[in-house]
Amino acid sequence: MGQVRREPLGDQAARLLLDRIRSGEWKLGDKLPGETTLAPQLGVGRSTVREAIRQLAGRGVLATRQGSGVFVTALDAPEDWDAVLRRSDIVTVIEARIAIEVEAAFLAAERRTPADLAAIRAALADRGRRTGSIEDHVDADTAFHRAIVAASGNSLLTDLFDGFTPRSRASMIDMLRLRGTFGDDIDQDTHAALLAAVADGDGEEAARRSRAHLLAIKKWVSPSPASPASPAKLASIDVPER
Repeated sequence: MGQVRREPLGDQAARLLLDRIRSGEWKLGDKLPGETTLAPQLGVGRSTVREAIRQLAGRGVLATRQGSGVFVTALDAPEDWDAVLRRSDIVTVIEARIAIEVEAAFLAAERRTPADLAAIRAALADRGRRTGSIEDHVDADTAFHRAIVAASGNSLLTDLFDGFTPRSRASMIDMLRLRGTFGDDIDQDTHAALLAAVADGDGEEAARRSRAHLLAIKKWVSPSPASPASPAKLASIDVPER
């Protein structure tokens, strides 16, 4: 049985526990030993064991049942979101955003409350004001899109959007620096039209506008192989940016 030797301890402990599950030490549905047993086996404290269990529970491998203990609910785990996103290029992220945000826009048009609309309108107004720096603009733009996703009433869609935010933010900042301009009136109008569709309760139109906006970004960042875009060419393309 290996012991944890390197930081971060919680990650190392989670990996060791997952290795033991993968090796067949515990079967599906088995109950894990208690913290007082696992801690010395892993060479860590009980709080680190709890952190490792929390991580694996978040990945669907373990489940904590109040008053009963911790049980194995899967024999392997998909790669964690952060590791996946670090290797994803911006086109992959945009494609995933399309899958999330187009459906979210449709649902938001059906389910938005007065409070949701107030939050989206406030985010749009803030987006229009925050043009002093690329970072501020991207953050305000992200807040607008998140407000629409939140208005869908589907907490899982919101969690997925939040998972993509760090990778998307860094890529958008880099791209807008390359382009050199951002936050013009046409771009703001594109977002205002999406808000209008949501406010009107027109799910099909909201989904269409969301998809068109994200596809325009995808087209901008993925030029055809036959004619790769140079920095100068990218800077001249007039499409709505996120």
